[in-house]
Amino acid sequence: MTEHPQENPQENPQRNPQRNPHADHPQPLSEHHMRIGICCYPTAGGSGVVATELGKHLAERGHSVAFISYASPLRLRELPPRICYHEVDQESHPLLRQFPHSLTLTAKMVEVARTHKLQILHVHYAIPFAAAAILAAQIAPELGLKVVTTLHGTDITLVGGSPSFKPVTEFSIDKSDAVTAVSRFLREETLRQLSVKKDIDVVYNFIDPDRHDARVPRCIPDKNSERQVTLMHISNFRPLKRLEDVVQIFRRVREKMDARLVLVGDGPEYGNTRALVGKLGLEDAVRFVGVVDEVAPILKAADLLLLPSETESFGLVALEAMASGVPVVATDVGGLPEVVEHGVSGYLAPVGDVDAMARYSLEILGDCAGAKKFARAARARAVDAFDYNTIVPQYEAIYERVLGQGGR
Repeated sequence: MTEHPQENPQENPQRNPQRNPHADHPQPLSEHHMRIGICCYPTAGGSGVVATELGKHLAERGHSVAFISYASPLRLRELPPRICYHEVDQESHPLLRQFPHSLTLTAKMVEVARTHKLQILHVHYAIPFAAAAILAAQIAPELGLKVVTTLHGTDITLVGGSPSFKPVTEFSIDKSDAVTAVSRFLREETLRQLSVKKDIDVVYNFIDPDRHDARVPRCIPDKNSERQVTLMHISNFRPLKRLEDVVQIFRRVREKMDARLVLVGDGPEYGNTRALVGKLGLEDAVRFVGVVDEVAPILKAADLLLLPSETESFGLVALEAMASGVPVVATDVGGLPEVVEHGVSGYLAPVGDVDAMARYSLEILGDCAGAKKFARAARARAVDAFDYNTIVPQYEAIYERVLGQGGR
């Protein structure tokens, strides 16, 4: 099991805060041009965001990338050079009680792979994508397709461990040519929950520092100050994100200082969260934004990110906040300790301990000098450890490794 070391970004000459990475299209930085298919969920979750950003960076580096999904990925509104998108058929059939998405996905993978002479299918989420990719590789043996599977979290912790899917998940992992996990926690959790023999590489999620403008926090000394701070939460509003805790933390902060809460996203807990905000009389202090394509612009308004999740395999939104110079108060679970340094770039607390998270929030926001120190440390941590210039080449190395392995 391999964990890729992190490069010191101060030694990386490619980082230029003034550079627009999309203004031009540089020559390939890797040794070989590759033809890669990427399959992911097109929604606002972390797996789809990372897969889409990876594909765009691979194209910038000279590779050809074909996205395969049932809808255009959220962050793929335009098709840059060397990128194409193919939509999986969703038509119904009178003899089928439920639509066989896995089979139409496999058929589309085969079709796209043959059209573009793909060498690699990189799937983000084990079920159903890895199983479909392995079947596609068997249907089109003339291509010698390699399958790289990236595990993102709930495909293992929720779906993969279910008796309904566990045998397929284990088979898909072991039959992939390479498997990566987005954190050490997820790698160990996969090995704990599943009986797999496959070596699993840890390749962290990443950010583009040039897309995030670090800002100076608006800390305030007391509730009577004319300045107002902004606490923010960004998620898909699933129960495990613990939106009630977000609101309760904010209520405690607002009792001590002038603050507002911005909730970004949507999902199953939206209605319950609105009801709780109304019950607590916080309607004038809480804003519901809905789903956004890019979080970097909206993070410019944040002074603190709240992420009291029940579990997080990595916590991409925490990393994106840190890249914008926004400290994070989160739970000490899953992969979050690998991202947020407790007491340095934010604070971590036990799940459900809203009093501790409110206390940490007040500590950061109530001390101007301390808030600036946390903001600088958060930005530095994101840039030093999770710059795409460091992470994307790790994926390229894995692609080149499996292409050099010969037959499956």
